[in-house]
Amino acid sequence: MKHWIAATAGVVGWMAMDLMSVGQPAAAQDLMTEKKVFTLPSYTTQSGRTLKDVKVGWESYGTLNADKSNAVLICHFFSGNSHAAGKYAATDAAPGYWDAIIGPGKAIDTTKYFVLSSDTLVNLNTGDPKTTTTGPASIDPDTGKPYALDFPVVTVGDFVAVQKALVESLGIKRLALVAGPSMGSLQTFEWAARYPEMVAKAMPVIGAGEADAQLIAWLDVWAAPILVDPNWNKGDYYGKTPPNAGLAKALTVVTLQANHADWANATFGRRAAKEGEDPAKSLGSKFQVQSILDNAGEARAKVSDANHFLYLVKANQLFAAGGTSLTDAATKIKAPVLLITQPKDLVFTADMVDRTADTLRKGGVDVSHVHIQGARGHLDGVISMKQAEGAIRAFLEK
Repeated sequence: MKHWIAATAGVVGWMAMDLMSVGQPAAAQDLMTEKKVFTLPSYTTQSGRTLKDVKVGWESYGTLNADKSNAVLICHFFSGNSHAAGKYAATDAAPGYWDAIIGPGKAIDTTKYFVLSSDTLVNLNTGDPKTTTTGPASIDPDTGKPYALDFPVVTVGDFVAVQKALVESLGIKRLALVAGPSMGSLQTFEWAARYPEMVAKAMPVIGAGEADAQLIAWLDVWAAPILVDPNWNKGDYYGKTPPNAGLAKALTVVTLQANHADWANATFGRRAAKEGEDPAKSLGSKFQVQSILDNAGEARAKVSDANHFLYLVKANQLFAAGGTSLTDAATKIKAPVLLITQPKDLVFTADMVDRTADTLRKGGVDVSHVHIQGARGHLDGVISMKQAEGAIRAFLEK
């Protein structure tokens, strides 16, 4: 039973925002925050489509100083939202995903910095009341119906452009730091390349400067279960039965790749899902690792949207820092970069990361590269960030 509880906490910890910090030490006094909503009356995407009434949720920690020079922007990962630190209420099960490094006296010290984070466009978590986003599930003001696949393709550059509008609405002209894990690292690279005059320092975590062919193909594997679910119906399922079976399996694939074999083998081994139900006896009898991943995927699918998942996949496939190429971006980035990665990462692999670091250095970027360790692979960039606390402090103090 202990193994099952630990496994469940670990898997759901990656897939559900409110459990991201399971296993992290509690702060003496919880940082409290609240969710707000930012609205743009209109926004023109990089593809040229103009969207009306664009909304994203955001939250902040700490106080913006008089000259508005102490702002830090945190960008979230693929399945996350803006809840990077703190709690909404003292009774919350756990704080935001990077609470280990954001807060009073922590690496990103909220007694010094005003830290903000926003939900992205096409955010996955449409069923979460603490998430606000515009995407395929949103109502098109011109038709009164959900956009579905009529929503335009959006890019990481679009995510960042909306964030820039939010930042500027607060009177902030320059960010002391932009940082984020996984898809948040892509947004960090994008910020540094597209708006170099606004970024003093950049900290991309568990990510690379562009999607290579291998990652593009893996993202296609993530999307595949949704596309073969008959309920997807070419994206036209609003008001009908959603393709949650396909979405659940897609989330299972993401979770498995976001972890590592060290974790899977140590946590589950070859145990059967149910005592007395030998996987060798029938096709329906599962191993424990299958059952736990499937159950977590099914739970998460109930508060997520399949079309949003597909749009996120496309945005990640299209990614190249600055919208062109990493080589080009390296000539535009002016901010020093602290790259924090996990050598066992199965999403942004060590060779991808090394190519990113080498390309940036060749372009003249000041790059520091720090490794974190653990059994979780990619996920260590979310749950094991305490390891990098010293490096983050030193980077911010330079």
